[in-house]
Amino acid sequence: MYRGNRLKSHLRAGNTAFGIVHALAHAAMAEMIGLAGFDFVLIDGEHGQGDHQAHLGCLQAVAGTPAQAILRAESSGRTVLKRLLDLGVEGVMIPCVSSVEQAREVVRSCRYPPDGVRGFAASGVRASDYGFQTNRYLREHSSQLLIAAMIESREGVENIAGIASVDGIDVIQVGANDLSYDLGVPGQLDHPSLIDALAAIEASTLANGKILGGAPSLGMDVSELVRRGYRMITMGRDVGIFAKGLTAVLQESQAADHRESRLEE
Repeated sequence: MYRGNRLKSHLRAGNTAFGIVHALAHAAMAEMIGLAGFDFVLIDGEHGQGDHQAHLGCLQAVAGTPAQAILRAESSGRTVLKRLLDLGVEGVMIPCVSSVEQAREVVRSCRYPPDGVRGFAASGVRASDYGFQTNRYLREHSSQLLIAAMIESREGVENIAGIASVDGIDVIQVGANDLSYDLGVPGQLDHPSLIDALAAIEASTLANGKILGGAPSLGMDVSELVRRGYRMITMGRDVGIFAKGLTAVLQESQAADHRESRLEE
């Protein structure tokens, strides 16, 4: 269902948005995340389990909730983005954007000529409600689509000032874990090299008036993220949240069983 992008308006108004990474590619779970009150559902097409058809089901499910559906693409390829856009995603997140030209190419791939290179099929795809809203979609798609560029490499950090200045890039998303590996300090989220890189990303993003996106990690809880200017915050991955919930239920059950056993002794 084509609709205005409330998430983009919310962020542009200076508000903070919270979301969950949806890796399991199950429509009911995607719908639950949206109904729980999160601002966005980040469907993971890079590391998640779903294929094109599963992602379609998730998008349809999220459309019935107040949340917006963002899809993390498997790559920045033109054909990859074209297919995601035709599905009706409300935002795309592009992994490992490392150069100004790559960032510009992402934006071009998301727009129809003469502003871009996106192949035209607007009159028959879900993005325009299968043609029922083609005219509206053509008028609004560039302004309504949210585009996030992930910075996950040393090269990306070196080019962050230029990447953050590209017109059409709305969000600079920090990929701290992958960045730590590329910097040669894998998983060391408190390492000075990573801390300096994050500071550079934050400074250039905010200086260019772009939205800063990230996730709570070692040394940076939600309050610290907000203090540093992050306004699009991913609060976790469905797999991890479900695993923690299962573990908590199991531990509670085992503790109750242990207490009952002691009473019987």
